[in-house]
Amino acid sequence: MASKFPSLALALGFAAALAAPALADPAPQTKRGNETLKKYCTGDYLTYCGNLAPEDPATDACFETNWKKLSENCRRAIDAYQKTQPGAGNTRG
Repeated sequence: MASKFPSLALALGFAAALAAPALADPAPQTKRGNETLKKYCTGDYLTYCGNLAPEDPATDACFETNWKKLSENCRRAIDAYQKTQPGAGNTRG
């Protein structure tokens, strides 16, 4: 079964967001760092999935498992992100 969160962890880019030095030069947004997902889902990641590495496929499964617990803003950000991804259907009920 395909994950409902294709490349979500990479889009969130938590490792880069949390580990980046404060004085680092700002870099343009890449597919590894969707700013909307970072803004609205970092707290949910830390609360529910923070024990997992962002690039671990289990992180996507963790978000899927905890979908109903995620903040409304995070769920909306994920839905909006998925609409921009080719072939990413929303199969949540």
